[in-house]
Amino acid sequence: MMTVWRLAIREIQHRKLSFVMGVISVTIAVGCLVGAQTLLRADQYLTRTMLLEKQAKIESAVAEKEEAVQKAGAELEDAMRKHMKGLGFNVLILPKEQSRSDMLLNGMTATMPESYVEKLASSKIVTVNHLLPSVSQRIQWPERDREIILIGTRGEVPILHRGLKKPLLEEVAEGKIVLGYEIHQELGLKVGDKITLKENEFVVSALHPERGSTDDVTVWVNLAQAQEMLGMQNLINAILALECDCAGDRISAIREEIAGILPGTQVVEKYSQALARAEARAKAKESAETALKQEQESGAAILEREKNSRNQIEQQHAGFAAVMVPLVLVGSVVLIFLLMLMNARQRTEEVGILRAIGFRSKQILLVFLSKAMLIGLIGGAVGLGLGLWFGGELGGVSMSSPAWREIFENNSLITIVISAPILAIFLTGLASWIPALMAARQDPATVLQSG
Repeated sequence: MMTVWRLAIREIQHRKLSFVMGVISVTIAVGCLVGAQTLLRADQYLTRTMLLEKQAKIESAVAEKEEAVQKAGAELEDAMRKHMKGLGFNVLILPKEQSRSDMLLNGMTATMPESYVEKLASSKIVTVNHLLPSVSQRIQWPERDREIILIGTRGEVPILHRGLKKPLLEEVAEGKIVLGYEIHQELGLKVGDKITLKENEFVVSALHPERGSTDDVTVWVNLAQAQEMLGMQNLINAILALECDCAGDRISAIREEIAGILPGTQVVEKYSQALARAEARAKAKESAETALKQEQESGAAILEREKNSRNQIEQQHAGFAAVMVPLVLVGSVVLIFLLMLMNARQRTEEVGILRAIGFRSKQILLVFLSKAMLIGLIGGAVGLGLGLWFGGELGGVSMSSPAWREIFENNSLITIVISAPILAIFLTGLASWIPALMAARQDPATVLQSG
């Protein structure tokens, strides 16, 4: 006895073209649906991966640039710092009663205790460095019958709460004398010569080159000997210092700090040196910050362009899928409907004979729907495989790549993959329902009589 499924199989064998066209129609519809969704998920994955890789490269480049900038900035600042140290002390700490105009015209006249330098060194001062006490007087050199500037210095006094720093000036040892350019040139003196100054014998230890300043007519001796010759025991005219790198270039801050430690003093900054120092540091810092900022902005711009480009591609693919997939689905349903309607009309006599030999309407309906379900099942399965393959290849993610698994981590794609074959069976059944119902309700007597 013939069963419903045997009839459905025989129908397929008898009308192969109609069956194949139905399968192709469903395959295309399911393939488009699954392929579009796979492509969109592949786009999202590639966008995320490419942006992460690009961001990592940019961050690496910025880090390298930052390291290079920091290194260059440190080297530049170190070079500037050494250069500025070469300019000499740029801060003078003077007694408050010292007139600046008298100092410029006649030299230093006011004094303060030598202990001030020790008090300053033992404090927590942070705005200055390299403390050097000194006496300075314009005197007559009786043995040579000429006027000179006598400066007495000692070794630099270290600031106790900081590490030892290399002195800017070497100490003039007791019994030694250093001569300015004009003095040693006019007197024809050289290193090692012995000379007498105010009845004190000295050995020439160094000769300064021409400086074009009062240094050319200056002699330097040990502080204690200068104090003795000038009758200034335990007194000094000034404390020379260098602005500290860690405290900025603000003379007001230096004055405020020193006033709190040494009341009765004033601070004078050698403007040209300090200005050059401040400008050099500002330039070094600005150069480093500008280079780093440019690298960061460039990286951000590249990342933004890449993101916009990928978003545009995703939007184009999504827009195309939103139009194409519904059209293909509708077209597939319409084609299945027409094929099944044509099949029902072609089998009118066959249906009449089946009804006459005892097949019920329900059985006839199942024959047509079984064929439709087979079309949906086969077309859905083939369309699913082709859609996954084509969508992945078009999106740049092959099924053999490690990225394929990551695409399927998205639950929405898994849902579509599972539901696509079910949807295919449902749509083919829905498209075949009316033709199948029309065939099942035919009156066998009418059909056989007309035949």
